[in-house]
Amino acid sequence: MTLNQGLRVQLAADLRLTDSLAAEGDLVAGFLALAAGTEGTVERVDEPRRQSGEDVREYERLKSLLGSFGHQMPEGSRKQLEEKVASLEPAWVSHQEQKLRVTVRVRFDNGFVLDGAHAELFTSA
Repeated sequence: MTLNQGLRVQLAADLRLTDSLAAEGDLVAGFLALAAGTEGTVERVDEPRRQSGEDVREYERLKSLLGSFGHQMPEGSRKQLEEKVASLEPAWVSHQEQKLRVTVRVRFDNGFVLDGAHAELFTSA
């Protein structure tokens, strides 16, 4: 599911948040539990951009060139371009397989705000 700013969502599963901090020399620990089904509104969606190296940019450029003009090229030039594209394909495949995690900021109806949460935690309300 794609999350967008303003979308109403709900937690897909129970969520427990734990933390500890030092307060006046004492260690204080606590947790907050939010039940599955707790509803809120997406305030922000953070989608990290894939890092593309030179090989990936060159693959995209040459693949586009081949797609647009390959049929007009002399056979030798087209074959050379196809070989170059094929040699860059492993970098492209690796780039496409990068798992980038989308995070969101959600303001729950009870007033709590959860920021930097993985988008997979939510379903449409």
